[in-house]
Amino acid sequence: MLTLVTGVVYPLVVTGIAQGLFPGKANGSEIKADGRVVGSSLIGQQGYSLDYFQPRPANGLGENSVNTQYKLILSGATNLSADNQRLVKSVEEAKAKVVKDNSTPGHEVKPSQVPPDAVTSSGSGLDPDISPAYADLQVHRVAERNGLTVAQVQKLVDDHTEGRTLGFIGEPRVNVLELNIALKDLVAKG
Repeated sequence: MLTLVTGVVYPLVVTGIAQGLFPGKANGSEIKADGRVVGSSLIGQQGYSLDYFQPRPANGLGENSVNTQYKLILSGATNLSADNQRLVKSVEEAKAKVVKDNSTPGHEVKPSQVPPDAVTSSGSGLDPDISPAYADLQVHRVAERNGLTVAQVQKLVDDHTEGRTLGFIGEPRVNVLELNIALKDLVAKG
C-alpha cells in the first residue's frame, strides 16, 4: 500500500498540480524560436559567436571522469578560493579578453568597466542570465557586428532586462538566450 501511495499516487498528484498551475515550468521552461525548442530559460548556453551577446563563463563545468563511456558535462563551482593564483590568473585573462572583444572604434572598454559576472562563473556554471551592466558593455560590439545602431541594440537589452523577483529578491538580470533570439529576429528584419 505504501508503495502504491508514494510511488504512484503522490507523483501523479504532484505532476497533475504542476501541469495545471505551472505548465511552462513543469515542462522545462522551454524557449522556442522558428517553431522549435532551442533551449531552456533556466540553463545557460555557451558557444555564441561574437555577433551575439556572450554569457557568463562556465569555468565550473567539468567532464565525467568516472564513467567515460558517456561524454557527460558536470555542473559545479571551481571551488577555488579568491586568492588562488589559478583563479586570479583566469579572471585577469577573462577581463583582458572582454576588454579586447568589446572595444570598438570610437568606444574603448576600460578594465574598470568589466562587471564581475563577465569574468566569473556562477556556482553551477549554468547561469542563463547576465547583469544589465555586462549586457550594456556588449551593446557597441553587437551593434557593429550586426549592422545595427547602438540605440536599437540598447533597446533590446532594456526590453529584456528583468527586475528583482517580487521587487526585492535577487538582482536585475538579462536572459542571454532570449536576448540573442530577439537580436536574431531584429537582424532578420534588416
